Amino acid sequence: MALLSKDAGWRTAGELADLVGVTPRSIRSYVAALNARVPGGDAVESGPLGYRAGGGAPGALRAASDETPRDRLHRLVREILGDPDGIDVHETAARFHVSDATLEADLGRVRGLLGGTRLTLERSASRVRLTGTEMAQRRLLSRLAHDEMEQGAFDLRALRRALGESAAETGALGAFKADLVLRLGEQGYLVNEFGIGDVIMHVAITADRVHRGHALDEAAAGDSPARTRIGDLLDELARRHLDVHLGRGDRDHLAALVQTRVVAPGAAEPEAVIRDRLEPDVEAAVRSVVARAASEFLVDIDHDDFALRLALHVQNLRHRAQDQAWSRNALTRSLKSSYPMIFEVAVYIAEQLRALIGAPLYEDEIAYIAMHVGGRLERSRQAGRLLTATLVSPGYYEMHELLHASIDRALGREIEVVAVETRADPDWAGIDTDLVLSTMDPPSHSDRVVRIQPFLTESDVERVQQAAARARRARRLAGLRAELERYFSADAFVPRLPVGADEETVIRGLGSLLTAQGVIADDYVTRTLDRERISSTAFTDALAVPHAIGMTATRTAIAVGLADPSIAWGDGRVQVVTMVAFSESDREAFQTVFEQLVEVFSERDSVQRIVRRGTTFGAFLDELVAVVDG
Repeated sequence: MALLSKDAGWRTAGELADLVGVTPRSIRSYVAALNARVPGGDAVESGPLGYRAGGGAPGALRAASDETPRDRLHRLVREILGDPDGIDVHETAARFHVSDATLEADLGRVRGLLGGTRLTLERSASRVRLTGTEMAQRRLLSRLAHDEMEQGAFDLRALRRALGESAAETGALGAFKADLVLRLGEQGYLVNEFGIGDVIMHVAITADRVHRGHALDEAAAGDSPARTRIGDLLDELARRHLDVHLGRGDRDHLAALVQTRVVAPGAAEPEAVIRDRLEPDVEAAVRSVVARAASEFLVDIDHDDFALRLALHVQNLRHRAQDQAWSRNALTRSLKSSYPMIFEVAVYIAEQLRALIGAPLYEDEIAYIAMHVGGRLERSRQAGRLLTATLVSPGYYEMHELLHASIDRALGREIEVVAVETRADPDWAGIDTDLVLSTMDPPSHSDRVVRIQPFLTESDVERVQQAAARARRARRLAGLRAELERYFSADAFVPRLPVGADEETVIRGLGSLLTAQGVIADDYVTRTLDRERISSTAFTDALAVPHAIGMTATRTAIAVGLADPSIAWGDGRVQVVTMVAFSESDREAFQTVFEQLVEVFSERDSVQRIVRRGTTFGAFLDELVAVVDG
């Protein structure tokens, strides 16, 4: 149901089966079961194009949210945490309306949740209790809340489900958040809306624990006037919206979270002020890694302002790592699929800083680094993204000037008119801009020419935008077709990967094909597996691009494996695996080919076409070229 609810479009049974990892017949059974959940039987609509979410979809999702084993597990944890003396297993089973055996199984799952929390589940006859520090108990509650919020999306209702009905009302938490953002802005901070969800979650946990008489006694380390001001603000807002007074320990704890997850210096703050906040070893390490990343990937990020702000983020990240207090990022999946090269640079930076931070980073934290990298590159790319255009507008008084001004106003962020032809018989063949915007028909059809009216209309703007999108895609993919024969080969092509194969099996299999050709050494496969453990290389819902950090291949080559049905990869499933190995001499091609490869396999229709028809290497190459050529 969640897959269909993501968009309003149709999906075939085959597409859904590939995404879920089952057969189309199973999908039909699932659809019948979903429709049975709602009175109208319209949770999922069926038609010639497949399936899509129907009017009853919200009801089916709500029905699915009735108490599940996970809900019962979370309720059990809250019960145990709520009583210092613990719970009686038999009484709790009766209250939960489950058997003693079911509750015993749930207690086994509770033990599985305790890894890394420094909490212990103690048992004496039928009595069970959790022992550990108050901070450790709060971390366990935050883990429950994160489990309720899929893909890091902050949801006040999901938060309240995780913490129980005793938690603060969603309206009160929403008002607290709005006031906090406003007041932090007034103090000159830039607020990270993606990180503030985690802070509000901890505010709700703190309020609930304080109400229950479990305040934090100790103050956080590294107190400062700025932290004291933020702590006082949090206490003021907690009194107003949540009817709770925060002691010194809770104020400092929450203020530290705000400082390390939510706020950054405003854009107008001088670099000298930012540098004063930095620890020297952090700044030195980040500058060194940024310089190496800029050289390794040939990206324009080695700038002083970028290094300083990234260093401040890394310093905060190091403090969070010490408490194992990771931040979620709702944009992780979209960043990976839309900006694979930027994410790859972020992975490199994260891995190089592992020793400084003191722990390997989760994908959501890598995504925050990717946002820093993307912001820097966006500034560098702005000029290069504009398409050039020639305006053909036969002269009649100042009409071409008025039209030129209208184009600049409506489309100036996408195209730049670099030439104006006012003749009725221009040299069409001599026009070499990306687009031609003409008030008259050209002598022969061309995809570059967009017919517009002498007075620009909304329809004209839409047509130009569509043509610009086609031109940008053609520009991006122009070099890929020429590279295909260089990088792909029949000796490194697997038309059908083994059903049920895992990441390591596939990587070792494709790696052996490249090793046999002398492209890579055995250690490249090992390093590829290491890279996969840092962050899944499934960059889209259908494509994985496993590779090692470092361009050590003797020549650039790509091994390809197709899966039908799809195979599990990371948290999802894929149908195409392209193991890439780049050589030092092809460093400049890495960014282009990497991004273009991901773009080609980002469209599910194209993936289905390639996988279904590409049963031989020749057929695969033909279909891939056809997709690239559009």
